[in-house]
Amino acid sequence: MENLTIDKVEQADVIQLQQISIQTFFETFSAVNSEEDMNAYLNESFSVERLTFELSNELSQFYFAVLNGEVIGYLKLNLGQAQTEIKDTHALEIERIYVLQGFHGKKVGQLLYNKAIQIANEINAKYIWLGVWEKNQRAISFYKKNGFVEFDQHIFRLGADEQIDLMMKKILKD
Repeated sequence: MENLTIDKVEQADVIQLQQISIQTFFETFSAVNSEEDMNAYLNESFSVERLTFELSNELSQFYFAVLNGEVIGYLKLNLGQAQTEIKDTHALEIERIYVLQGFHGKKVGQLLYNKAIQIANEINAKYIWLGVWEKNQRAISFYKKNGFVEFDQHIFRLGADEQIDLMMKKILKD
């Protein structure tokens, strides 16, 4: 993966962001959710309008994982009031780390995670937090391996389905 780069996503990249968002989310969750719920979520969360709005928020940052010119994954981070729940100015939220299935196990997710740690250190965050679906054992294992622990849970709505997300955090400094 020596040709892999982590590149900041700009407004001009919104269509690429939409494509990788839909493809990775679909690959990850379509087999275990109804088609109706998946379509509702994909249409709402990954519309060009919604992603353009998210990209325009200075407290949110997106990064692509790019291999030989192809976007193979992405990362979304939220700071301050852009965070989905906690909204702690001393925290960084990882809202999304997604990698195309064909690149699972190749350390792409780890490189995106390392970028999140770099940003957290740059902003002097005390901790990083995230929500992960309780049935996504692959992601839960990844975060535990990287030092995250569960601290709460919340409801994540996928279409009409209410699912439980485990909230996890990693303390960076006291």
